[in-house]
Amino acid sequence: MEQGEASTESVDGKVVSQLRKGVLEYCVLAQLREGPRYGVELLDGLSSVKVMTTSQGTIYPLLTRLRRDRSVDTFLRESPSGPARRYYTLTATGRAALAEFTASWPPFREAVDHFITSGGTHS
Repeated sequence: MEQGEASTESVDGKVVSQLRKGVLEYCVLAQLREGPRYGVELLDGLSSVKVMTTSQGTIYPLLTRLRRDRSVDTFLRESPSGPARRYYTLTATGRAALAEFTASWPPFREAVDHFITSGGTHS
């Protein structure tokens, strides 16, 4: 690589990381729409789509913030293999946030697509 050139690999990593940060909480809320889940289940669900793979060091602080914001609630359930697990459930506040995101995402995606496919010129 020549001096002054950016590495495509590092740029892709940064871009994906920034995009993931912007949508991760809504992907978590969407998973909870199907019913209660514990942290590792949420991580596994995210990891089923490669670009959404994240770590416990990211997901648990996010879940704490969502709980503080009253978007999720929690309860403990006994586990067949070890200590009780903390399950997360979607609250009315979380459902409203997810509904707002769901309504906002298509026009947002279309706007971004406009800029990246046409260079931002008017058709």
